[in-house]
Amino acid sequence: MARIVMKFGGTSMAGTERIRRVAGIVKRQQEAGHEVAVVVSAMAGETDRLVNFCREANALYDPAEYDVVVSSGEQVTSGLLALTLQSMGCKARSWLGWQAPIKTDDAHAKARIEDIDPEGVLASMASGEIAVFPGFQGVSPDGRVTTLGRGGSDTSAVAVAAAIGADRCDIYTDVDGVYTTDPRIVAKAQKLPLVTYEEMLELASVGSKVLQTRSVSLAMKENVRVQVLSSFIDENAPSADDLPGTMIVSDEELEESDMERQLITGIAADKNEAKVTLTRVPDRPGAVASIFTPLAEANINVDMIIQNVAKEKGETDVTFTAPMADLARTLAMLEERKEQIGFYRLISNDSVAKISVVGVGMRSHAGVAATMFKTLADRGINIQAITTSEIKVSVLIDADETELAVRVLHSAYGLDAKG
Repeated sequence: MARIVMKFGGTSMAGTERIRRVAGIVKRQQEAGHEVAVVVSAMAGETDRLVNFCREANALYDPAEYDVVVSSGEQVTSGLLALTLQSMGCKARSWLGWQAPIKTDDAHAKARIEDIDPEGVLASMASGEIAVFPGFQGVSPDGRVTTLGRGGSDTSAVAVAAAIGADRCDIYTDVDGVYTTDPRIVAKAQKLPLVTYEEMLELASVGSKVLQTRSVSLAMKENVRVQVLSSFIDENAPSADDLPGTMIVSDEELEESDMERQLITGIAADKNEAKVTLTRVPDRPGAVASIFTPLAEANINVDMIIQNVAKEKGETDVTFTAPMADLARTLAMLEERKEQIGFYRLISNDSVAKISVVGVGMRSHAGVAATMFKTLADRGINIQAITTSEIKVSVLIDADETELAVRVLHSAYGLDAKG
């Protein structure tokens, strides 16, 4: 018998028919003798609808009240799933964020989980009850509802798995695993049986939509084994123990031969970033800090950063990328500090895409970046910015060339499925 956390996304919970299908999957796991907890997202499109209500009510909405509104989508699906399980003869109950409790900090709309008290949930599961959690939500130190940011249900699932000592966290999505790239772009993309935490973290951070970045980081920190599976399976399909999904594991779980063979794991693309350039910034100590410190204080994540060689007049241009959703706030904050920073002109471009190649094999193989640059150059694709890590190389290109770049790189690194 194992203790398993099962997480279902918005498309899996989109309507009573799909919720009944999910309930059937959950019931089969319990009937196999496992202790089961479930984390659910809101119905597909529901969170966007609730966010729009907030914007219509008050463009400068209070984040605490925003959390009250947007967290309701998951509350609905958790209750509906518990009710459906009960109709199938299962013992089940929902556990809202404040009931477990899932304790977070007070950064509304971007809260971070600090602790989960598992005692009550474990006692409930030990009695044969299925625990159903609304993803994405918790409770602040002062008792207010908080949300973890978009995609936070994955993080909720991993956090619950860590808190209750689960043997595995199964993430059911609208795909059946992690692929070498988006199969909608490259038909020959291959499903990967195993991916390391580090690789998945890099893939998630650079555009792969399979798992949310924070959830992978937490899984790596807490050593939670995560399996990515499809929720769109037949009623008589085998259980998750037998389905060929993708398992996210530590380096130690991969055989040394596999590590040597796996030069590049995948290619990711992200069109949700914007490029910002400040021209003629004074080339002096503290100038760059005056740009990025206020952005950090506003929880705006900056990615690529380029500072040009200083010009004769003691000036330089600084370019960076930030999430598209934060572009308006970024530009407004920089304009407010124009005199303090001392830049001449502020230029933005939201028609860019970040293309990344990821793989643990980069640690022991040279020439990965060179292959990327030459492949793109051969197709006339201009590189606007570059950033690297130990197992990743990312470039910024024009958004219109995204699909072409992904296809040619996928082939260049030998990732196309044979036949």
